[in-house]
Amino acid sequence: MYDGAIQDLIDELGRLPGIGPKSAQRIAFHIIQSERVDVTRLADVLRTVKERVKFCTECGNISEEDLCRICQDPRRDASIICVVEEPKDVMAIEKTREFRGKYHVLGGAISPIDGVGPENLRIRELMIRLGNTQIQELIIATDPNLEGEATASYLIRQIKPLGVKVSRLASGLPVGGDLEYADEVTLGRAFEGRRTVE
Repeated sequence: MYDGAIQDLIDELGRLPGIGPKSAQRIAFHIIQSERVDVTRLADVLRTVKERVKFCTECGNISEEDLCRICQDPRRDASIICVVEEPKDVMAIEKTREFRGKYHVLGGAISPIDGVGPENLRIRELMIRLGNTQIQELIIATDPNLEGEATASYLIRQIKPLGVKVSRLASGLPVGGDLEYADEVTLGRAFEGRRTVE
C-alpha cells in the first residue's frame, strides 16, 4: 500500500477493465516517471473524449456527432441491420470488410445475475427501427456465451412476429483449431452450422 495520490492513482487504474493490481501499479509508476508534458497530453485526451464522444442517436455506436459515420454513409444498405452488444463489436465486424449494412448497438447483453434485463438495453429503440418497412433482415451478432445466447433468444422471440428475416452469425470451430481441443458446445454448434459442399 502506498500513501495518498499514488495509491489513489493505482486504485483508479485498477478499476479499468482488464487491469489487475500489478498492471495498475506498473502503469501508475510509468505515469509518475513520465515527463509532465506527456502526462498532461494524456489528461487532455481523456478530458476531450469525455466531452466530445457520445452515442449515435440512431444505432448507439460511438460518435462525435449525433449520427455516426456509418449511419451517415448513403452507400450502406439500410435494409440490413446487424445487432451487436457493444461499439467495439462494430469495429471488429468492420475490419472484416464483409458487411455493408447498418448496425444497432444494444449496450450490453441480458444477464440476470448482473441485474441486466431487456429493459436495460437498447431493445426498445431496435423495435422502433424495425417499424421501418425498409428493413428486410436482422443479423444477430451477440457473443456466443450464455449472456449473448440469452439476448439472441429474447430478440428472436420479439422480432419473429414482425415478419422480418432474422439470422444469427454462424459459430463453431475456429480456423486452425483442433477437434480434440473443442468443447462440446462449440463442436455442437459447428455441426448445426454445417453447410453442403458443392
